[in-house]
Amino acid sequence: MEKYVLDTNLLFNMDAKLGFGNTTNVVMEGLTKAMKEARAAKTAEFYMPPRIIDEIMSFFENKEEPLMKSFLEQITVKSPDLGKNPVALHFLYELVDDIRKRSYRGLQIAEEEFEAIATQMMGKEVLPKKEFQMTIGKHIKGLRDRYRQATRAGFLDSLADLDLIVLAKEEAAYIVTTDEGVKRWGRLLGVKEIMADVFARKLSS
Repeated sequence: MEKYVLDTNLLFNMDAKLGFGNTTNVVMEGLTKAMKEARAAKTAEFYMPPRIIDEIMSFFENKEEPLMKSFLEQITVKSPDLGKNPVALHFLYELVDDIRKRSYRGLQIAEEEFEAIATQMMGKEVLPKKEFQMTIGKHIKGLRDRYRQATRAGFLDSLADLDLIVLAKEEAAYIVTTDEGVKRWGRLLGVKEIMADVFARKLSS
């Protein structure tokens, strides 16, 4: 029996290409049906950590929705046993080094954007508030976008992400996610992974 640890983005990122539909509700309905059949045939088991469940629930106004309940009935909700899973030292070294590099790059980006603003404003008279905001607005947006890319892309930016990796390691399960950060850091711990579309095809076969 195969084990799978599922990430939130499978339901909300249509680029995951599960093949069940183009809206979250339709995807959830198709995935629920496929998981139910796999569990009945005893070919697969599905896990999610509590933090991932909380993330999913936060997207739904009606927490008692029948579709939500039906989906959760197919899931084993389990927290990773942190006491039983000591983190490999090379993982910690990589994590600290990555944080240091991202912090430095984030600082560089902030400096570059401030320099661009200063250059654009040089020699100008004091602008009215609205015109000033319009002038620097594109730089602020650029700073946000570039800073987010430098500090978050390919990184573990939540405890929920770490839960996925540690639980998959603990259960010798496949991680199913579209998050490149989860994949990258999972590989450092030797966690199995499967592409979302391949996962969907295996369930449907």
